Amino acid sequence: MRKFIKNNIRKFLVGKEQIFKFISHKDEPLDYSSLKKLEKTNLYIHIPFCKSMCPYCPYNRVLFQEDKLERYFLALHNEIDLYHDMMGPIQVESIYIGGGTPTNAIDYLGSLIAHIKEKFNFTGNLAIETTVADINKENLDKLKLLGVNLLSIGVQSFNDHYLKLLGRNYPSTMITNAVKLIDTYDFETVNIDLMFAFPNQNEDQLLADLNKANQMPVDQITVYPLFTFPYASVGNYLKLNKIKTPNFFKRKRFYKTILDFFKEHRYEMASVWGFKKPTNSSLKYSSVTRNQYIGFGAGAGSRLENVFYFNTFSLESYQDALLKEKALPISIHLKITKKLSNYYWFYWKLYETNFLMDDFNDYSDFKMRSLLNIFKLLSFIKEKNHRIYLTDSGSFWIHLVQNIFVLDYINNVWTIMKQEAFPKKIDI
Repeated sequence: MRKFIKNNIRKFLVGKEQIFKFISHKDEPLDYSSLKKLEKTNLYIHIPFCKSMCPYCPYNRVLFQEDKLERYFLALHNEIDLYHDMMGPIQVESIYIGGGTPTNAIDYLGSLIAHIKEKFNFTGNLAIETTVADINKENLDKLKLLGVNLLSIGVQSFNDHYLKLLGRNYPSTMITNAVKLIDTYDFETVNIDLMFAFPNQNEDQLLADLNKANQMPVDQITVYPLFTFPYASVGNYLKLNKIKTPNFFKRKRFYKTILDFFKEHRYEMASVWGFKKPTNSSLKYSSVTRNQYIGFGAGAGSRLENVFYFNTFSLESYQDALLKEKALPISIHLKITKKLSNYYWFYWKLYETNFLMDDFNDYSDFKMRSLLNIFKLLSFIKEKNHRIYLTDSGSFWIHLVQNIFVLDYINNVWTIMKQEAFPKKIDI
């Protein structure tokens, strides 16, 4: 039933012309004309190496082995060169390094960033993810030398029980010490990630985590639910132990608790999940709201105006494509119509919780304007001074849509991509 509803909603909004199917790059090679026309873009770099394989994490990753780093980074350098050959020294407005745990390969990042700067005109922010276990003076010194100005730490919880559940083999006191050390460095924005909706978690435990986070010397706090994908080991854990994620009403109550907490402490919403500290002029931290970007690395995605594509998730296939075949390691791609591209913009603007009506008018058609009016009637949004704002109710429903639809797409694609290096097709 959910699939039937989903298919009909998207057919109504974007029309029959949009085919929701990723196709094989080998069978139908990607048209590189969009790349050759680019004047500027954003970059995502995927470093898949992790020293501990957290059971909840769905992202493409492999167990850290020192002897695997050199070949992987050589492949990354070659991938940069191939894109440079097509695009020339275009402007790069931001670089986001994720994983995996990028700081596990920190000694290789310097030459990689230097190579990007050599090939492209890098003018923006450099953001990176890390974990509490990788926070020490030596690594922080290296991050500053790299030019990192936006830093995000995967804290997840200050509760020792939930840290253990997530595979974090350190006490919560280590988190406090790590964040205090970071505060002695002059990063422009420091974000910490927290999770909620743990098995059997109650509101008092959630509030305890929020209160502890509020005491930390950070600029932004991002709070998101424990995502459970069937192919992640946490999915097996939940199934085997007959534990379900919170039902609709409990999830709504938890989300209201989060919104109320940050309102009480006068935080500004940076996104549906993210909250900036009051009177803070730092940049917001976000990994997902760039309208166009190119991804480097095994499993990295790229989003251009008329196409979305993935590199192969297989580390060996990724490296062989670049080092032996001298070819881009693209596995699958999805063609995007103008209508779907506009709805992509609309969704992420809602995710950011506010946007200018003038911008909306540039992207909208009759159906999108009608949808906006329906959201107004449902009190999901409000308009003030020619700007649209998401209400608390609207924030919850965007959160729910992301869980039901967007994560379902991710699950469909990533489940197959983890099993096959170059699948023939993937329906979404």
